[in-house]
Amino acid sequence: MKKVEIYTDGACRGNPGKGGWGAVLVYGDKKKELCGGEKETTNNRMELTAAIEALSALKEPCEVTMTSDSQYLINGITKGWAVSWREKGWKKADKSPALNPDLWQKLLDLLEIHKVEFIWVKGHAGHPYNERCDELATSFADSL
Repeated sequence: MKKVEIYTDGACRGNPGKGGWGAVLVYGDKKKELCGGEKETTNNRMELTAAIEALSALKEPCEVTMTSDSQYLINGITKGWAVSWREKGWKKADKSPALNPDLWQKLLDLLEIHKVEFIWVKGHAGHPYNERCDELATSFADSL
């Protein structure tokens, strides 16, 4: 399997509000930047969308290291929250509805294709790719 590094970030102007997402994919000496957004969304939806769009851009199953400053994204997967919510009909432990089930489902489907290790980094702490993803996401949100 090819080894790919993916860095992602989401941003929102208001929450909900205009949002953007950014991703940088690194394979060897090649880099690809992706971004997009929505006029009415939330920060968490943009964080999930960044991960989904980045994984969707891969043309074959890959071994991925995904780095994000989103604890929502990282914990949702590494702590098994999303899988548990899905098993309970998209309900949380307290029986309240899990948020963003459409996006969590897409992400879980992609994780069946790719082998992904999730790494959390502190946001706005000088990590070059995290900073670039933030620039992509905020620029897109500001353009809406």
